[in-house]
Amino acid sequence: MGAEAAHHDVLVVGGGNAGISLAAKLLRDGAHDVAVVESRPVHRYRPLLNYVGGGEATMSDLQRPADSVVPDACVSIRDEVVVVDPDAMSVLTASGRRIGCSTMVVCPGLDEDWAATPGLREAYAARWAASSFDDDTAADVWLALRDLRSGRVVFTVPPEPAPCGATALKPLFLACDHWRRAGVLGDLDVHLVLPGASPLGLRGPDERLERLLAAYGVRVHRNATVRSLGDRSATVATPTEDEVLQGLAFAHVVPHYRAPRWVADGGLAGSHPAGLVDVDPRTLRHRRFADVWSCGDVADLQTRPSGGALRKQVAVLAANLVAARDGTTMEEYDGYTVMPITTARRRLMLVEVDRDGRPRPSVPFPDLTRPRFLTWWVDRYALPQVYWRRILRGRV
Repeated sequence: MGAEAAHHDVLVVGGGNAGISLAAKLLRDGAHDVAVVESRPVHRYRPLLNYVGGGEATMSDLQRPADSVVPDACVSIRDEVVVVDPDAMSVLTASGRRIGCSTMVVCPGLDEDWAATPGLREAYAARWAASSFDDDTAADVWLALRDLRSGRVVFTVPPEPAPCGATALKPLFLACDHWRRAGVLGDLDVHLVLPGASPLGLRGPDERLERLLAAYGVRVHRNATVRSLGDRSATVATPTEDEVLQGLAFAHVVPHYRAPRWVADGGLAGSHPAGLVDVDPRTLRHRRFADVWSCGDVADLQTRPSGGALRKQVAVLAANLVAARDGTTMEEYDGYTVMPITTARRRLMLVEVDRDGRPRPSVPFPDLTRPRFLTWWVDRYALPQVYWRRILRGRV
């Protein structure tokens, strides 16, 4: 084991959207000793991955060197956390370094749970399946979909928790719109596997999405998951039966997700089956360890993860770190999240709700759940610039 590293006031575990934007916000608000631990050398604006899968973006559009997004005053630790000890307020990294801290923020995102879908990695390797959620295969999705003229195709929406799982509908709708314009949609047998009874579980937006699915001729499997993949086949499981879809031309199957194993091993997880960090969903403070906090996909916040949700979470968490130190009243996160879903080429609906599914639109009008060109343009072009220039610099 390596030597003891310097102690940091705030240690942020994870250098994605949550970790970098929080570190930047804390430093901007006057913090003096913030460190971020992240092993990946590339930082990605993940919402654009689904546009890569739908042919409206490339991988180069969404990634930059990780070191280029770390705030100047932040201590960057290029390593991977493998053990967390909340009693000692320290972590152990893959290189053997132990790092201590006064305050720990856990936001490493989620890991793919490959064991939950046997055959998925093999199908990816064989290139008849891919996912716009997967960094290694996202670029393969559109290459496969754009040239299809007939055959059976399967798309899935992952069960929660997932990194903005509802956006898995983007490649489906973009592909169907493309096939319709090419005049071949009627020759394709398109299937959608939903983990719930409806796309979002929200009455108004679901009515629009159901009409679109019917118009595109998509067969929907409800309350279902892909249990396994075989030789160009997928076993779709529901509570009552399994159905094997054979002879697949292509499968856009998104992995299941879970928290990194060290979260549960370190005593940070609660009762959530995916091992999410057990925090108060309103204050984002750990229920048992007062100096441990969490936000983003890995936190059990009882809402759907999304990049838009992170903007609210970071603001609340940054304020509450100060409130905890000063003994003042904490702010509360209402569970706001956002689901941007392209319904056709250059058309997007924006669904914003709180933890209880009540509408929380960013603007009072127009109705953003109605698919629009302007909403698509903002999601595809404006928000990435806001992300790189403002969110990652702690200005939002």
